[in-house]
Amino acid sequence: MELTSVHDNKLSNLQLELLKLFSYGVNDDDLKVIKNFLTKYFAEKAMDEADRFWNEKDFKSANDMEKWLNE
Repeated sequence: MELTSVHDNKLSNLQLELLKLFSYGVNDDDLKVIKNFLTKYFAEKAMDEADRFWNEKDFKSANDMEKWLNE
């Protein structure tokens, strides 16, 4: 199956790139490093989005968040 037909099965652009990478074979140590990198990357994106939301709502303290959560 070629990658274009795999893409038609709704794989994301990230999944397609990873398939290309892993078609060459990756040893277990490299796989751990890659998984750690991806975990950190997506965790940072989530934190950036949470910070953006916090600033957009103009929260100043944890009490502001508590009030918002109880609305």
